[in-house]
Amino acid sequence: MKHGIIAASALLALAAACARGPADATLRASGTIEARQVRISAKTAGDLLTIPVREGDRVKPGDRIAFIDHTVLDIQLRQAEAGISLAQAQLDLLRSGARAEDVRQAEEAVRQADAAFKPAEEDARRMRELAAKGSVTAKQAEDADARLTMAKAQAAAAAEALKKVRTLARPEEIRAAQARLDQARAAADLLRKTIADCVLVSPVAGIVTQVPVEAGELVAAGAAVAVVSDLDRVHVMIYVTEAELARVKLGGRADVAIDGLPGRAFAGTIVYISPEAEFTPKNIQTREDRVKLVFGVKIEIDNPEGLLKPGLPADATLAGAGK
Repeated sequence: MKHGIIAASALLALAAACARGPADATLRASGTIEARQVRISAKTAGDLLTIPVREGDRVKPGDRIAFIDHTVLDIQLRQAEAGISLAQAQLDLLRSGARAEDVRQAEEAVRQADAAFKPAEEDARRMRELAAKGSVTAKQAEDADARLTMAKAQAAAAAEALKKVRTLARPEEIRAAQARLDQARAAADLLRKTIADCVLVSPVAGIVTQVPVEAGELVAAGAAVAVVSDLDRVHVMIYVTEAELARVKLGGRADVAIDGLPGRAFAGTIVYISPEAEFTPKNIQTREDRVKLVFGVKIEIDNPEGLLKPGLPADATLAGAGK
């Protein structure tokens, strides 16, 4: 009887264990709190005039972060605008053609050339007839033909000159002038863009966490002027083994805790699972863990109170993973 009771008790215990599932369906891992950070860098070199923000200030997209001196650029822009005016004037001159008085002078030259051509033509005809009768020498007839040829060339030259004065510029000359105008406008637009870049604005909302420069410094293009961090929503990256990976799902819930607030858990959501295995990052302390192949898992946590600071160690618990 006693053995039957023991056997029955063992069966009940086994059934209860099966009903509960695995003895430990919870995953635990550690990581470091991180935040999305945006480095705001100078797009152009120059003297830093003012920095109206300080570390700890909250900024919105479009808020001004710093001002860089652009006095020299302003002078260059005025030069570029003068170049636009000059190029425009040259193009207008080519398109408008010659002045009225120039056209009248060319027309008068054509009339004079025509007036000289007709007597030369008549004289050459008459000389050829007289030479045929023997009334004049062959030399006189040849001289008359030469005068006709010259008069004809002068008339043609006058007509061509009138045509050139009326058109003034060839199509390719007008295209070249238009290209010079476009080039001058592009140079001015580039300077305006560079001047606009001298005012640095925040592209995101967040907290100014770093201001590594001071007003009055000469900053180079690409130098960081401020760092803005989004502390309203932070994340922690943990690493799980291949055996644990099947128990982690996108959108799954996780609890994150930090040493400074014992007993308080911050609700997080799994937003990323690495598609490829990697060696455990070297900041893991033990050598045995560093040589394991693991998968990164990113957990996002709402941080409206700003209690979770970047750089803080954090422990993540994925309760009920795999159920």
